Amino acid sequence: MRRIRGRAVVIGLLAIVLAACSSAGGPILANPTAARPSIAPPTAAPSPAHDPVPVVLPRDDGPHDRLTEWWYYTGHLRTADGARFGFEFVVFRAERGRFPTSWVSHLAITDETGDRFLYSQRLEVGGQADRSPRGPDGQPTGFDLSLDPATPGAPARAPGATAPGVTAPDASPSASVSRFWAMAGTGGTDHLSARLTDAEAALAGSPAGLGLDLKLTRTKPAALHGADGWIDFGPAGGSYYYSRTAMDAGGSLTIDGRTLTVEGSAWFDHQWGDFISVGGGGWDWFAVNLDDGTDLTLSLVRDADGTYPLIYGTMVAPDGTVSHLDREAFSVQVTDRWVSPQTGADYPAAWIVTIPADDLSITLRPTVAGQELDTRATTGVVYWEGSQHVSATRHGRSLRGEGYVELTGYAASATGGS
Repeated sequence: MRRIRGRAVVIGLLAIVLAACSSAGGPILANPTAARPSIAPPTAAPSPAHDPVPVVLPRDDGPHDRLTEWWYYTGHLRTADGARFGFEFVVFRAERGRFPTSWVSHLAITDETGDRFLYSQRLEVGGQADRSPRGPDGQPTGFDLSLDPATPGAPARAPGATAPGVTAPDASPSASVSRFWAMAGTGGTDHLSARLTDAEAALAGSPAGLGLDLKLTRTKPAALHGADGWIDFGPAGGSYYYSRTAMDAGGSLTIDGRTLTVEGSAWFDHQWGDFISVGGGGWDWFAVNLDDGTDLTLSLVRDADGTYPLIYGTMVAPDGTVSHLDREAFSVQVTDRWVSPQTGADYPAAWIVTIPADDLSITLRPTVAGQELDTRATTGVVYWEGSQHVSATRHGRSLRGEGYVELTGYAASATGGS
């Protein structure tokens, strides 16, 4: 959602305490303890692995036996006639004690040309969501994740249902589109596929149909955050975190039942670790791609008292060289605000980012004001995540770009806090 990120830092979004494991289902990221069994199993202890260890790709593209993990895409798509869209597609993984693994997915489309924001969410419990390939040693060689639209208490998925956009072998010819939301990839060659059911599409505000099918290819190496891919949260634990900041995207987008051919770009974040929550106030996360080939991400994590215990950033040069930014290296100024008519949450709504050492100033402004997701049914939180208008100056030269911003902690959670 996406993010300052905490996707680099789960501050409120991942207060994941599993009630979704109950047959009735429910949010997995901000929940009271599950009612069953009568004596609840303890939360899993941190992995016996000694952290940090080197991040190795493509092995670490795949799932990990850790408390918290997510695979997160945001991006920008355009049609031949100039229509523009932003997208967010994410899968969260939560592992808690002897409860089955829980999965949540969010899909959001920003119709920049039509000034609309559409989103949906899914939750699934159990190992069947993970079809990731593994080598002879049992280690992942990538990821392959898919979520069924059925609720946790519904019958198991049909045999033979497989990867992104693929229907079961015994499916009827009319069922040409998979019901699964799926993402798969290895080494920066990825495939995303998601189409809403009729009920999901009606709830999202696009009853004639909504979905996407994209192939992505990285154009730069993966960037490790925190210099070596490890972010230390102190007493709260730590997280491995890398991004593929520049990926070419192409495929189709379905909106209002119309399937459009699109091309554009995407940004991929992957985080995992033995952490549940960090801080207590939320975070602001920024991802910017400038048209000179520079990519920038900033994370500002707030504590409950409004202070910022963790601030950091990463800059990726056009040639893929990665530079770590500490809190003294940049500033972020809020220049406008937006109040949600649905939740009453008061969000920052425009920013100026300054990096003095690079003589770089970046202005961000949302393409659509209302890009808020109420995901209390699955994650227990409300957050804002949306595409941005981007302009910048560097050494007196004007630049343009694209960006995404994620804001958490500004609205009430499912448990009544903020």
